Amino acid sequence: MAAERMVVIGGDAAGMSAASQARRMRSPEELEIVAFERGRFTSYSACGIPYWVGGEVTDRDELIARTPEEHRARAIDLRTRTEVTEIDVPGQRVLARDLTDGTESWTGFDKLVVATGARPVRPPLPGIDAPGVHGVQTLDDGQALLDTLAGTKGRRAVVVGAGYIGVEMAEALLKRGYEVTVVHSDEQPMATLDPDMGRLVHKAMDGLGITTVGGTPVTKILSGQDGRVRAVATEDAEYPADVVVLGIGVRPETTLAEAAGLPLGAYGGLLTDRSMRVRGHENIWAGGDCVEVLDLVSGANRHLALGTHANKHGQIIGGNAGGGYATFPGVVGTAVSKVCDLEIARTGLREKDARRAGLRFVTATIESTNSAGYYPGAALMTVKMLAERRTGRLLGVQIVGREGSAKRVDIAAVALTAGMTVERMTTLDLGYAPPFSPVWDPVLVAARKATAAVRAAGM
Repeated sequence: MAAERMVVIGGDAAGMSAASQARRMRSPEELEIVAFERGRFTSYSACGIPYWVGGEVTDRDELIARTPEEHRARAIDLRTRTEVTEIDVPGQRVLARDLTDGTESWTGFDKLVVATGARPVRPPLPGIDAPGVHGVQTLDDGQALLDTLAGTKGRRAVVVGAGYIGVEMAEALLKRGYEVTVVHSDEQPMATLDPDMGRLVHKAMDGLGITTVGGTPVTKILSGQDGRVRAVATEDAEYPADVVVLGIGVRPETTLAEAAGLPLGAYGGLLTDRSMRVRGHENIWAGGDCVEVLDLVSGANRHLALGTHANKHGQIIGGNAGGGYATFPGVVGTAVSKVCDLEIARTGLREKDARRAGLRFVTATIESTNSAGYYPGAALMTVKMLAERRTGRLLGVQIVGREGSAKRVDIAAVALTAGMTVERMTTLDLGYAPPFSPVWDPVLVAARKATAAVRAAGM
């Protein structure tokens, strides 16, 4: 009996996790696995790129979890520098082009995994393709930016966008000794937070010497006589730049899937069932940054580009393609970041998310410390909590503070997943010692205040 063939499009977190898990479950004699990756690297941490650029990670290879050679040693036919250009769903085959010599060939499949990731938002601004303007999505992108930094005499950098990547790249450039300006179109940096919490991030960035210009969309990028970038322009001003980094966000990379007629959602991501099987297609799975997933709090689909989800998707896909059965229940939208020593975290819904979902809610914001107030080094932490007005169900938490603040969001992530009320949260048995927390952990203090707000709203 001939072996089945599983074809994987995409060689990073979701794709190679799926390939590896399927290989654990089925031998090469039972399942042939062919994986296509258009870049040179596989199974690497894109989230670590800002820290490599900033110098905390000194060796690029430290970001690589498993090399192409290691995958091949496990009987996975991994073809790097090879781009899939077409999916023929009825014919069960894909067309791939070797980016080295340009040759094309078809490869048939019994099972297909689409793990094409996300693409950075690159608006059609005049001058956006000028030398010195960089997106940062892959290891190749990170190396190109480092090469530019090494060859640039000036020390002025402009970051366009103030989401996770924008803020992290601002810190990286600051550590490299650059004068950094962040220009973004939202009211405050970190639009994944409510504006009142984003204002705390803005204040901290100003304190670090990062110039933050909000509510001001970029209109064009200006070049000098040598063709290289020299400034970023808005309607009202120009900001000199020797290097520009784009941190505007990402969108699902589903160009191939759309052309093949696979179902997409409102955010442009592939739609799957809980087993990560593409809806309406028994032998096609999809995972990682190219899919939309269920938000367990709002009940709607959303797009979240995070390596944590991508690796879980890959494990589930590989297990199912290998003959087992597993499901991915959904997400609550947990994310953490930092800018220098300021930690930033969120999970669940923001105020505008709750309104969009048609939920009536109350909010509670508290200030506390990351350890007992009398313990040396205690620093401020702000926690904001959203709760459903009628039921008291926890809807979301945002945290901004110093060391030890961000990972407290995991308490809220578990509570959200369990569907807990804020009143129930107040009785959680959390660890306590003065170096780690006040007697009442800040998350529980916020839950107490939210509980009081729920009761007051019901009167």
